[in-house]
Amino acid sequence: MSQTRRLAAILAADVAGYSRLMGADEEGTLGRLNALRHELVDPKIAEHHGRIVKTTGDGLLVEFASVVDAVRCAVAVQQAIPERNTGVAADNRIELRIGINLGDVIVEGDDLYGDGVNIAARIEALADAGGVLVSNTVHDQVRDRLPFVFEDLGEQQVKNIARPVRVYRVPRPSPTPTLTRRSPPSPAMRERVPSAASARRVRAARYCRSPTSRRSRCCPSPI
Repeated sequence: MSQTRRLAAILAADVAGYSRLMGADEEGTLGRLNALRHELVDPKIAEHHGRIVKTTGDGLLVEFASVVDAVRCAVAVQQAIPERNTGVAADNRIELRIGINLGDVIVEGDDLYGDGVNIAARIEALADAGGVLVSNTVHDQVRDRLPFVFEDLGEQQVKNIARPVRVYRVPRPSPTPTLTRRSPPSPAMRERVPSAASARRVRAARYCRSPTSRRSRCCPSPI
């Protein structure tokens, strides 16, 4: 089988704590993982023009022609997972770790090989549950194209890669605060609540009628 090479953005993902989840509930974990892929992960990959290269139990390897699409896809997936975990006990939640690298890969049939793939997998292993880490080659291409402030984690020595890899963390988006709009007062309420100008006129009139007030201070004497 012939081999070719191409530049590709590689996304590697797996389930954090997968062995523990399977040990506690094999059927339930597998069912939730399949639902996650069918309802969220696979549609997001297709939406961002990715191609699933392979799946390995709890993990998957995805190729993107655009590194911007790869990062957008990863962020979209990680943003949506917390809502799916609402009401699920912490020990039963399915959370992903994602790593992305941009590099030259060997293409053999439908599969991909080489350091471009391996670095993505090694970076993913460094990520926290719910996190997205990217290599310096990814960061250099997307930093001016995406509205994220990346956190520089410095150079990381990763397994079976000769040179250290500089790694950046994609910030987790903060939840959008809910703005409360005040409804306008009803006509009946507007009648009961005087305006500021009306209130000032009422106070001035009361002062002028007071026997102890000086008339000249608020109401001029008639000529």
